[in-house]
Amino acid sequence: MAKIKVVEGVLKANDAIAESNARRLAEHGVRAFNLISSPGAGKTTLLEHTLEHYTRPRRNGANRFTSRASGWRIGVIEGDVATSRDAERIETFGVPVVQINTRGGCHLDANMVARALDELPLDELDALFIENVGNLVCPVGYQLGEEAVVAVLSIAEGQDKPAKYPALFRRAAVMVLNKLDLVPHCDVDVDALVEETRKVNAQLEIIHASCRTGDGLDAWYAWLDKRLGTREA
Repeated sequence: MAKIKVVEGVLKANDAIAESNARRLAEHGVRAFNLISSPGAGKTTLLEHTLEHYTRPRRNGANRFTSRASGWRIGVIEGDVATSRDAERIETFGVPVVQINTRGGCHLDANMVARALDELPLDELDALFIENVGNLVCPVGYQLGEEAVVAVLSIAEGQDKPAKYPALFRRAAVMVLNKLDLVPHCDVDVDALVEETRKVNAQLEIIHASCRTGDGLDAWYAWLDKRLGTREA
């Protein structure tokens, strides 16, 4: 029983910090999205496409990119066990990015994100993407202060993942089913995968996409437009 109390205490403390993060982001008018997936499912590539879609090259100034007509100003928090490789990829777009290395930890927590927010120009941002550590289990239990969780699932992972790891798919607002270009090379029934997902969360929006070819990403951008377009002044 004591162990249960300890776990409950840790999660309760995390949730309190997450609520503080959410209030802080709201005060600055920033919408935050928590991207969760297995390692290699394509979170960073999805972010690269997203930044490419919503930014454009600048001819002058210190930053390489600025926001398009949408007016979106985007920041990124990169979570990894080690290295800054993903942050370096994102940095080429000239957007503010903070790398968090958990040094063995399997997820980001609200306190890590709170410290990362100190390093970001929140007054200059409209959207914040948090790329969590690659893991379908641990990150799901930790609120970060995000508005929505985005699940990214690679078709190559098989059709049983929603049933085996249901918590993520229950919590997520949208799932990007990525790497559909690999369907001819994988023994996966896409319709069965979608059916398995619907059994876990009948309301989950599912976007079929391939970050390699760009197919289906317009639906992802439309989902983001809808979420950000509802922001109150």
